[in-house]
Amino acid sequence: MSLQPEKPRYRPYTGAAAGWGALRSVASVWLDSKQPLKNIRALLKTNQNGGFDCPGCAWGDSPDDGAVKFCENGAKAVNWEATRRRVDAAFFARHSVTQLREQSDYWLEYQGRLTEPMRYDRVSDHYLPIGWDEAFALIAEHLNALEKPDQAEFYTSGRTSNEAAFLYQLFVRAYGSNNFPDCSNMCHEASGVALGESIGVGKGSVTFGDFALADAIFVLGQNPGTNHPRMLEPLREAVARGAQVVCFNPLKERGLERFQHPQHALEMLANGSAPLNTAFFRPALGGDMAAIRGIAKLLLFWEREAQAKGNPSVFDHAFIEQHTRGIDSYLATLDATRWETIEELSGLGLAELEQAARIFRDAERVIICWAMGITQHRHSVATIQEITNLQLLRGNLGKPGAGLCPVRGHSNVQGDRTMGINERPPAALLDALEKHFGFAVPRQSGHNVVETIAAMLDGRSKVFIGLGGNFAQATPDSRRTHQALHNCALTVQISTKLNRSHLTTGRDALILPCLGRTDIDHQPSGPQAVTVEDSFSMIHASYGQLEPISPLMRSEPAIIAGIAQATLGASPVDWHALVLDYARIRQLIAEIIPGFSDFEERIRQPGGFHLDNPAAGRRWKTTSGRANFITNPLPADLFGEALRDSARQPDLILQTLRSHDQYNTTIYGLDDRYRGVKGQRRVIFANIDDIRRLGHEPGQKVDIESLWNDGVARRVEGFTLLAFDIPTGQAAAYYPETNPLVPLTSVGIGSHTPTSKAVAIRLHAAKPSPVIV
Repeated sequence: MSLQPEKPRYRPYTGAAAGWGALRSVASVWLDSKQPLKNIRALLKTNQNGGFDCPGCAWGDSPDDGAVKFCENGAKAVNWEATRRRVDAAFFARHSVTQLREQSDYWLEYQGRLTEPMRYDRVSDHYLPIGWDEAFALIAEHLNALEKPDQAEFYTSGRTSNEAAFLYQLFVRAYGSNNFPDCSNMCHEASGVALGESIGVGKGSVTFGDFALADAIFVLGQNPGTNHPRMLEPLREAVARGAQVVCFNPLKERGLERFQHPQHALEMLANGSAPLNTAFFRPALGGDMAAIRGIAKLLLFWEREAQAKGNPSVFDHAFIEQHTRGIDSYLATLDATRWETIEELSGLGLAELEQAARIFRDAERVIICWAMGITQHRHSVATIQEITNLQLLRGNLGKPGAGLCPVRGHSNVQGDRTMGINERPPAALLDALEKHFGFAVPRQSGHNVVETIAAMLDGRSKVFIGLGGNFAQATPDSRRTHQALHNCALTVQISTKLNRSHLTTGRDALILPCLGRTDIDHQPSGPQAVTVEDSFSMIHASYGQLEPISPLMRSEPAIIAGIAQATLGASPVDWHALVLDYARIRQLIAEIIPGFSDFEERIRQPGGFHLDNPAAGRRWKTTSGRANFITNPLPADLFGEALRDSARQPDLILQTLRSHDQYNTTIYGLDDRYRGVKGQRRVIFANIDDIRRLGHEPGQKVDIESLWNDGVARRVEGFTLLAFDIPTGQAAAYYPETNPLVPLTSVGIGSHTPTSKAVAIRLHAAKPSPVIV
C-alpha cells in the first residue's frame, strides 16, 4: 500500500471474489502497518475466544473453531488501526489545519494513530497539545454555559463498545439531553422502525446457525463481497448443499456471483471457484417493494388455486391465525395492486417474479437478508414491512432456518441501540435509570443526525461531541454539514485516527485520542475486556492484544468518565470508580438493560451468549400482541413532491456506494478490485447506452449536479464516466465523494434516513482545466 496511486485505469474484473486477490491485499496492508510481526499475532486473535472483535463489520462469528476468522477487509481494518505511524504534536506543528484540508481522506487516515489530546488554536491555525484535565474542564465549561442541555449534540459511532455506549448515554441523560445522533440514523434506522411495528423488536430474528438450515436465502440490496465478506462462506455452503440463494440487486456484484475461498488450499491451487447464487434479479432502483409485492401476489394466486383443487396450502394458516393480525387488509391490497404497476415499479417482468416466487414457495425455511440498498430510500420502512409480510404468509419467523436478517454495518452499531443510544428512548429504559440512580432523566425526544445538522446550521445547537466516526464525511449534504460544524462554539472528536471531522472545527475544537479495539486497555484492576453485539444478537467479549503506541491515549470509557465528572461534579454516579474495573459497568448494565443478567459470567463462555429476541420465540412485543401485517401503498416514485414540480428532469438516478478498498468513510486505498478500477475514486458508473444518449463518451470527465427543490445548489466536479454493467437510467459512485449531492431534507418516511441510494442527478461536461503557460 502506498500514497502514490497506480496510474488510473479501468478494466472489468472477471475473476472470482476473494481468492489470490484477497491474499495479496491482506499481505500488502499487513506489511504496510510498520509492525508486521506483532500484527500477524494480532490477526490470529481476531474474532477468537480471548482475542478481540474485528473492528470492521457486524457479521457474526462461526461457532466452528478455526485458526483464521477474519476476511480480507477485516485484515485491512486491523492493520489500518494497528499501525506504528503516529499523528502527534510534532505532526500538527508541521501541518496547519488549512494545509491538511487540502489532503484527501485517504492521505489523512494513512498518517497513523492520534497519540495525544490536542486543541485547535485559531490564531496559528494549528492544533496544539493540551492536558487531559484541561480538556475535560474546557468541555465542561462549554456544556455548563449552555442555556439548556438540548443545545449540545452527542454523536456515536457503531464501533463504540457496549460499556462505552452505556456510560455515554448515562452521562448525557444525567446532563439532561436525549440528543443522540448516531450512525444507525444513516443506515438501518428503517429496519428498526419497520420491524418494531411489525414484530415488536427492531432487530433481526436469525442466528448464524440458521443459515445452515435454510432452504432458501434471499439477499436484497446488499454487497457482502465488499461490505461483509465473511457472509460469503455460509452462502457458499448453502449453495453447495442444494439450498437456493436468490439475489436482488441492480448491480451484479462479483461477490454474489463466484467465490474462491482463500483458506481452501485445493480450491486455490486448482484456481476453482464456487457459484454463490442460484438466481439473480436486477430490479429498478428502489423497486424492491414492488418486487416483493409481486411475489406475495403470486403466492395468493397459488393459495387460492390450491384451495380450489384441494391441494396443500401455500400459506401457513395455523401460524397466521395464532400469531398475526391484519391479513385481510393486506390480501385486499394484493388483489387491488395491478400487475402492470408491479412490473413498472419493480423493473422486473412477470416471468422473473414468478421464478423468484416459486423458489420462495417451494422452500420450507427462508431467510431474507438486506442492507443499505433497501434502507436508504424514501420508502424503506414500507419496503421492510412488505418483506416482513411475505415472511408471515409462510410462517417464516420463529422457526429454525428461517427469519429476518438486517445485516448491520459497523461492528457494534446494534449494541449501541441496546445500550440506550437512542434519541427516542423507550420509557422502560428511562424508568429504570431514574429508579436506579435517583435523578430525573429527560423524556422529550432528542435529535437524530439530520435534525442535529439542521440545529447546528440555524444556531440552536452549539456544542458537538463525536464518540468515534467521521461525522463530517459520513453525513449527507457535506457542504451544509461542514458549515453546521463550523457554526458550533465547540467541537470534540474522540478518535483513533485523523479524518476530515478534525479539520471541520467549531470556534474551539478538541481531538481526544482513544484506544482502538486492537489495543490493550490497562486500568488499575488490570487489562480490561469490552463487549459488542453482532447482527445475530450475540454478545461477546473483546480483549485488545497490542500495547498502545502512546501513554497519552485513553479508553473511551475513561474519556467519557472524565467528561462526566468535570461537567456534572457531585453525582449519584461514581464515574472514576466505574472505569477502574469495567465489570462494574457491566454490573450496572445487568441491573438496567433487560437480558443481561449474569453478564460478567456469561461473557466468559466461548463465543459469548445470545441476547433473547422475543420474535425468534414467537413472542410479539407489539401493541396488538401479535405480528402485524402492515399494509402500505406502493410508492408512486422515489422522490415524492420534492422533485415532481421541477422543470428539469434528471438524467439518471444515482446510488452512492463503497469501493472494495473502503469501509464506511475509511479509505484503505484507491482501487476497487471487483469493479476493475485502479488508482482513482472520482468515477461514476453508468450504462453505455445512457452515456451516449446524454451526449458523452466513456472516459470523459463530467460534473454531477443534484436536483432537489430547495434552492440549494449541489454539485461535484471532475468525475470520470465509466461504462458499466448497470441498468439503464441508473448510475453509481463512491461516497463520501458524492455525499455533497444528497439533500439534507431527502429522507426516508418514518426513518429520517438520508436517501443515499436515490439521488436525482444531471451530468455536465466538465470544464477543461486552464493551461498554465
